[in-house]
Amino acid sequence: MIRIDHRQPFPAELKGAILALGNFDGFHLGHQAVVGEAVRWARDEGRPAIVATFDPHPVRHFWPDTPPFRLTTLDQRQELFEAAGASAMLVFHFDDSIAGMMADRWIEEWIHGKFGVAGLVTGEDFVFGKGRSGNSQSLKELGQRFGMGTRAVPAVNDASGPVSSSRIREALQAGDCETAARLLTRPFAIRATVQHGDKVGRTIGYPTANIDLGTYLRPRFGIYAVTGRLADGRVLDGAANIGIRPTFDPPKELLEPHFFDFAEDLYGQEIEVAFHRFLRPEAKFDSLDALVGQMEQDCDQAREVLSALAP
Repeated sequence: MIRIDHRQPFPAELKGAILALGNFDGFHLGHQAVVGEAVRWARDEGRPAIVATFDPHPVRHFWPDTPPFRLTTLDQRQELFEAAGASAMLVFHFDDSIAGMMADRWIEEWIHGKFGVAGLVTGEDFVFGKGRSGNSQSLKELGQRFGMGTRAVPAVNDASGPVSSSRIREALQAGDCETAARLLTRPFAIRATVQHGDKVGRTIGYPTANIDLGTYLRPRFGIYAVTGRLADGRVLDGAANIGIRPTFDPPKELLEPHFFDFAEDLYGQEIEVAFHRFLRPEAKFDSLDALVGQMEQDCDQAREVLSALAP
């Protein structure tokens, strides 16, 4: 799949594409419906399908002190878009030039002018342009002005209401991996490069891969049953602590998965850790022996959980 920066020249072979436009952070059921409509439309007309996303997220631009909230990285989104059938990912680098542009000019200069799209698909609740001046209705009118088809996809609902990234974040912050996975159609997963740590886990018989959380949302701190996907495609079962490690000083915010029956060197490798079940909150232990005893119980419980989830 091609990744395009909106500030760079646009490939001529992608002109006349159908474009799905949104943030698509998480790429949940609602996002999948929007992209699915764009892919079907493109296939029906023999056109490329492009998915546009924003990075950094507009929230980060307007409120830079907002705590980390991302559900996916660009790399993860690109893989998800490709699996959904898109030909390319268009990344809007959200900056002052985009934030200050009115909706009609945004469509005229970028969507129609530079990218030359034949059709545009958004969610019904999508808003864009300075002061949120554009919405699905004004987009329809702008499309007619510039000879561009538009479609607005309704929200996907379940028994609790519309599926949204906010609901997924709330579920993860409550430790509810199951609800998050149902709305995402896959477990929430953090992908990053394994760093060197203080190697305490190795000395007590539970080596861990130390992973910085970056811009990801912080799920409820505690112990989880997890799986890890390595760069070579292998999937490992494990238990992970995410949090500040209150037993150790100084506190340090990390994701630390321990993979069962695995002793290879992962330093410098990019891995993806998927969260399947919250097991317990973080706790501070009076001794390493007490910590080791609890870790043994955590690993036994994680093995049971993952065994029950296995197909």
